Amino acid sequence: MKQWVRAGAARLSGAPIVMLLISIATVQIGSSIAKDLYSAAQPLTVAWLRLGAAALILGAVTRPRLTGRSASDWGWVAGYGACMAAMNVTFYFAIERIPVGMAVTLEFLGPLGVSVALSRRFRDLLWVGLAALGVALLGFSPGVLDPVGVAWALAAGALWAGYILLAGPTGRRWAGVDGVAVAFGIGFAGVTPLMLVAGAFPAPSPHVWLVGAAVGLFSSVVPYGIEMGVMRRIEPRIFGILMSLEPAVAALAALILLGETLRPVELVAMGCVVAASIGVVRSARRQPVADPEAGADDDA
Repeated sequence: MKQWVRAGAARLSGAPIVMLLISIATVQIGSSIAKDLYSAAQPLTVAWLRLGAAALILGAVTRPRLTGRSASDWGWVAGYGACMAAMNVTFYFAIERIPVGMAVTLEFLGPLGVSVALSRRFRDLLWVGLAALGVALLGFSPGVLDPVGVAWALAAGALWAGYILLAGPTGRRWAGVDGVAVAFGIGFAGVTPLMLVAGAFPAPSPHVWLVGAAVGLFSSVVPYGIEMGVMRRIEPRIFGILMSLEPAVAALAALILLGETLRPVELVAMGCVVAASIGVVRSARRQPVADPEAGADDDA
């Protein structure tokens, strides 16, 4: 089965840029589908369904080897899974209160910060300043965004940064997609007690369960499967620039699927963050092509 998945991913990567754009679109479509489900389920419920669906599908496909693992192997994948789950939960709490496009914009400050920290170039501080200007615009504009929603989005960004830093060590200890599959399972198990405390288990409604599964498929399984095939075949700089478009794609998906519109100042703020992210990527030195075994679940 693993060989079939890898072969399929390789076939899909024939036009890597197109496939990566499809991956970005599916992630953000999944976010809008998730928010649309809030009329029938709590954000925590939707996050739990997403994690469960991804764990079930990826686990069934990859059947990761669990025996003979060291404590270090389990420690890294547990941290990775905890970051993944917390990132999903905080992001879903954020989009309950603020537009999806703004939540992704604020969340994107996490990976942007990681890129700047790893680059160690003074000029990249200028890009940080541009991103900070965009965020500052949101605070000084009329009709301020819900501060709680903003706080959740920033928390999701910090967790995304942690997720990125943990992906490499986890991928080196768990071959292929095994680490991601196990991390989803750990994240799902970790969120389940919160479901008990909050009384947030979904009603026995086929609609809720099926849409929740679709969120997991669109937001996690499909994009990871695509990226596994394209990351070895696309220049890291191009990969980073395309991923920097996520806030704009998120806003477009939310406009089409949810009817969410952004104010002009919010569009300017988004433009600042996207431009800063692209600037950091373009100024980075060429590095070896990213390893798909390090994990991919791009965005909450």
